[in-house]
Amino acid sequence: MLDRIKKDFNTMTWVLIPVAIAINIAIGQLVLVLKLPVYLDSIGTVLVGVICGPWAGALTGALSNIIWGIAIDPNALPWWPVAFFIGYMAGRMAGWGFFKSWWRVVVTGFVIALTAAVVSTPIAVYLYGGITASGSSFITAYLLQTGQGVVQAVLSTGFLVEPVDKITTAMLAFAIIQGLSQRFVARFPRPENASTEGANQTQLYIAVGVVVLLVLFAAFMLRNILGG
Repeated sequence: MLDRIKKDFNTMTWVLIPVAIAINIAIGQLVLVLKLPVYLDSIGTVLVGVICGPWAGALTGALSNIIWGIAIDPNALPWWPVAFFIGYMAGRMAGWGFFKSWWRVVVTGFVIALTAAVVSTPIAVYLYGGITASGSSFITAYLLQTGQGVVQAVLSTGFLVEPVDKITTAMLAFAIIQGLSQRFVARFPRPENASTEGANQTQLYIAVGVVVLLVLFAAFMLRNILGG
């Protein structure tokens, strides 16, 4: 077990983790300020999980929320277990070959989304009563008004928002990796996870296209909820 954990960490891993944490916090804070119905605060976490391994991804996720919570927004701190499992599952899915083509990345994002929804629900319910500072709370509030219980409303919101968010996150991480040279990626502990099936350029274009469609879907979803 210890040897598997140690395998995730080499010099390049320790160099990438602070960069990934900065990406998570910067984008996550921007999304929070704009009250968007997504999070996008795990792009760096997924990136580390894929090319460094699940334990490095888990550490990146946990540290991101801990540092974010201490330095900027205390509300980010309680979510570190969610970020931990996001990084861990990203690394596991990549290790099982689910980061080698765009459609497999979609599957990865969906699995991560289900994990995040389950882990985050107790935190949202028992610490915040279901209403958090994120834009997705608009959806929870609407579901509560329809008569759903708090746990059901939070879970429903999670299963609605998380797939859009985590598939977008996974696709963005995939696009970043596709933009890196193979020589550079080879310096990380798990470069084999980033090798793709088919032309890299084509995979990159498809990934960007899926991200655009998901963002448009999220905007449409929010507009309908707030308008309805």
